[in-house]
Amino acid sequence: MEDSDLPFITDESTFIIAEAGSNHNGDLETAISLIDAAADAGADAVKFQTFRSETMYVEDSGTIETANGERSLYDVVADAEMPYEWIPRLFEHCRDREVYFMSSPFDEESVEKLEPYVPMIKVASSVLSHHPFLQAVAETGKPIVASTGAHTLQEIQESVETLRAADASAIVLLHCISAYPTPLESANVRAVSRLIDEFDVPVGFSDHTIDATTAPTAAVALGADVIEKHITLDKSQEGLDHSFALEPEELAEMVRAIRKTESALGSGEVTVQSIEQDWYESARRTIHATRDITEGEQITVEDIAILRSGERNRGLEPKHYDEVVGSTAQTNLEKDQGITRGDFISN
Repeated sequence: MEDSDLPFITDESTFIIAEAGSNHNGDLETAISLIDAAADAGADAVKFQTFRSETMYVEDSGTIETANGERSLYDVVADAEMPYEWIPRLFEHCRDREVYFMSSPFDEESVEKLEPYVPMIKVASSVLSHHPFLQAVAETGKPIVASTGAHTLQEIQESVETLRAADASAIVLLHCISAYPTPLESANVRAVSRLIDEFDVPVGFSDHTIDATTAPTAAVALGADVIEKHITLDKSQEGLDHSFALEPEELAEMVRAIRKTESALGSGEVTVQSIEQDWYESARRTIHATRDITEGEQITVEDIAILRSGERNRGLEPKHYDEVVGSTAQTNLEKDQGITRGDFISN
């Protein structure tokens, strides 16, 4: 796999990121299984999250209700941390499964730990307005894929300008709604088009709806180059991101739906396709004789009609009707014959 600017953005195929996040539950083998599930489903990349509670939350940040009762949010986040020593192992397994290894860093140390192993840096929505952090990310020289959840257009513009001022090598923006899960009616997929119009960068969609196909395929139809979706081995598990993530078969369903959507979108060129040729020949109407016409006769409106040719040879297109009416037959014409340019002389 290449490590040049945006090797993953192509005209032929949407880049699909399976967001494993912290759904490894602190277990390396589960993390590896998530990579396998994503690769088997046809995803292009598997993305984890690399954070440390002490650089993410104030220590007294409140509590959260869990299956084991109320717990400190700070402690819950600490339990979800991915050990730095996993990074080489996860990278190697992704390479073996021929998918990109990705992870979202949430602090500068995590950027440093990830930098040798990732072909691009994913910036989570929660740090998009953290301009000092964006500068550190840009300094890696890696392409940057940034989610835009809970930010205004003006704030996104400021972040893009910050990245460009720091000489970011390349930027991809992902429309995102930071609600977990996101109701389908709140997905606002048309924002993909707005971001395409506003910014001269590739645009994608980071989807948090529980529907496997509707919002992602709509985004692809609107021009998204990247789709990101959370995955889990079992959405009934306790954890921060399991409940709204896709299970392996749902992820495979999403990938299939996206690939079908790409196929249906086509090139956008307006022309007669080869698969239409039979219909073109038999069903599009042309000018035909309605009776036997003798050479030298003047052709009247009663002598011709605009009809489907079926298995007969086609005549002239209907736009030439007025040229034929009032002309003189240059040869004998039989009933139902398609009238062509050499069959008459204009008067």
